[in-house]
Amino acid sequence: MSNDDRRRQREDSLEDLKKTNERRIEELLNINNKYVRTQRHLEEHKDIASLDQLQHAFEVQKDREERMENLKDLIVNGAQDREDNIEALEKRIAYTNGYLDHNKDHMDDITLENAVQKQENRKEQLENLLE
Repeated sequence: MSNDDRRRQREDSLEDLKKTNERRIEELLNINNKYVRTQRHLEEHKDIASLDQLQHAFEVQKDREERMENLKDLIVNGAQDREDNIEALEKRIAYTNGYLDHNKDHMDDITLENAVQKQENRKEQLENLLE
C-alpha cells in the first residue's frame, strides 16, 4: 500500500469519525432537550400525575441519562464497549418487560404505547449490536 493510499485511508477514517461524532452530538442534544422538557413537566405537574405515570417518567428519564452518558463517553473516548451496551440493553428490556407486565392494566393508553415503542426501539438497537 502506498503512502498516498494510507494517507487517504486515514483521512477517510477521520472524516467518518467526524460524521459519526456529529450524529452523536445531535442525538445527545435531542435526548437532552427531551430530558429537560420532561423534568420541567414533572416539576409543574407532579401533583396531578398518577404513581404509574411518575414511575414511567422516572424510568424514561433514567434511560435518557444513561444514553446521554454513553454518548458523551463515545464522543470523548471514541470507543464503545459492545458487550457493555448489549448487557445494558438486555437488562433494560427485561426490567421494562417486568414493569409492563405488572403495570399495563393500570397505565393510560399513551404511556403504555410510549413504553411499548421504547421497548421496540431497544430490541432493534440490540439486534443491530448482535449483527
